[in-house]
Amino acid sequence: MMTEKMKVLVAYDGSECADAVLDDLKRAGLPQSLEAVVLAVADVFIPPSDEEEAGEATHYYVTPGIRRAHEHAARELEEARGLAGAAVERLKADFPAWDVRAEAHADSPAWALIKRGDEWRPDLIVVGSQGHAGLGGRLILGSVSQRVIYEARCSVRVARNARTKDINSPVRLVIGTDGSPDAGAAIEAVAARSWPNGSQARIVSALDTVVAVTPDDSQPSVVKWLEVGDEEEADWLRQMFEPSAERLRRAGLDASVVLRKGNPKSVLVEEAEAWGADSIFVGAKGLRGIDRLLLGSVSAAVAGRAPCSVEIVRRPVYGDGEQG
Repeated sequence: MMTEKMKVLVAYDGSECADAVLDDLKRAGLPQSLEAVVLAVADVFIPPSDEEEAGEATHYYVTPGIRRAHEHAARELEEARGLAGAAVERLKADFPAWDVRAEAHADSPAWALIKRGDEWRPDLIVVGSQGHAGLGGRLILGSVSQRVIYEARCSVRVARNARTKDINSPVRLVIGTDGSPDAGAAIEAVAARSWPNGSQARIVSALDTVVAVTPDDSQPSVVKWLEVGDEEEADWLRQMFEPSAERLRRAGLDASVVLRKGNPKSVLVEEAEAWGADSIFVGAKGLRGIDRLLLGSVSAAVAGRAPCSVEIVRRPVYGDGEQG
């Protein structure tokens, strides 16, 4: 559940993909007023000085190696602060009502984002699909983005270059669904956003031989198996998703339901590519007991292969078990 004022944690490293993050935020349907932190990470280790280890009471000689390490870390942190500050100025220009501030940390990029998320408890973390070597530089998807997708306790958006930077032009959204509660959370996340007039949403269900759905959202343990080739059951499935489409229509979107045969990993990516979608929204996991619908399969595969931005939706749950 979102907090009263939405909170967004934005990863930024100055790369082309990080710039795509800033452009993508214009097309993410985010509210006009929210709180955002731009986090730049210097991928360096700051060793404790001899004085810190011994205490302040006695002066100890600082070895040249320790001194050089601290000087290098200080330079990297200063560069990170500069990058975060520049990104904040861009966001303030694009979103004057946002409350935005910059932060710079010395840490592994992925763990810095995950730990800051646990501390600050954002509704959404936004990362780019790749980075560069400027701040110690690991490539992201498969390193930073993938780790954040798996470990973050809130929704994660993997941003890619937008089809257009026009903040007012309509968007096209693909929403993957399997009838699970997490898929329902993806529908609600889209419905809660503010989209430009004329925006469209396709609720896409990928049917692979058989599909399990929950006929009653209030009883997620009740599962119905449908044969893909049975047209009567396919019609029933389409009608089951129709209330979700109507929910999106009430939110101002032109919404439709699309059933396609195939593996969800491929179907969602192919649908987004063929339709020219701006974003794909998926739940963090599907119905329990179906391995291909768990995070690490569909969600992670779509995030890694999609031609557009992908938002993996989960209700924030933090270290103390409390939901945000």
